[in-house]
Amino acid sequence: MIPDLLEPLARLVSTADAIEGLRDLFAAEEPLDDIAARVAETAVAAIPYADAVSITVLSWPDARAAACTDDRALELDLQQYASGRGPCLQAAWQRAPVRAVIGEQQQRWPEFVEAAQKVGIRASLSVPLLIGGIDEEQELVGSLNIYSQTAAAFDPFDAQLMRLYTVAAGQAISNAGRWQHSRETVTQLEAALTSRSDIDMAKGALMAVHGCDPGEAFARLVEESQRRNVKVRDVAVELLARLTVSP
Repeated sequence: MIPDLLEPLARLVSTADAIEGLRDLFAAEEPLDDIAARVAETAVAAIPYADAVSITVLSWPDARAAACTDDRALELDLQQYASGRGPCLQAAWQRAPVRAVIGEQQQRWPEFVEAAQKVGIRASLSVPLLIGGIDEEQELVGSLNIYSQTAAAFDPFDAQLMRLYTVAAGQAISNAGRWQHSRETVTQLEAALTSRSDIDMAKGALMAVHGCDPGEAFARLVEESQRRNVKVRDVAVELLARLTVSP
């Protein structure tokens, strides 16, 4: 094989292995940040000179770091969120890979450059995380951010490899987000049902004690709730607790 093709082939194999490593994440029922952490850890092995990797998740107009493999990456991401500019946000907004050599970006992102120089980062590559195939209409999740201590790190070939990787990674993160949303919805429904049960039992107790109808019993609970500025369910729980300990 032609020697000049050996290095790109090795990088392609590394990325293919990393994508293969994401396969189990599609079916994983784990919180979003746990999935993001595993995606970031896998990405470290997928590209040469990657010293730190982070994942930015956008929830307009806010951004947050869902995962990082090194505190330096977290520090740089937080700085970009605070200043509202930097490669991780630029990649997400433009929906295109952004490579930066730190020493060349002083005018463009002064806050980011200063923070990067303090922690010894000399190059970065940020790639948008998108849901959907390469040729389909895509929904933006955020960005995958790779930081290196080597100024010559990353090139257009690496950017395209990471674009392929993020197609799989974005889908895994999206699945985790939907699973987490479903879990939160179930938890909210369970809490609502529990709250309703407590209120109904308290109403029944008031009806038995005062000989009132359901509407009047509920009005008593609401009046007490407003007077004390606490939730109706809390008033109901306290009432039931008092009845339980009474002789």
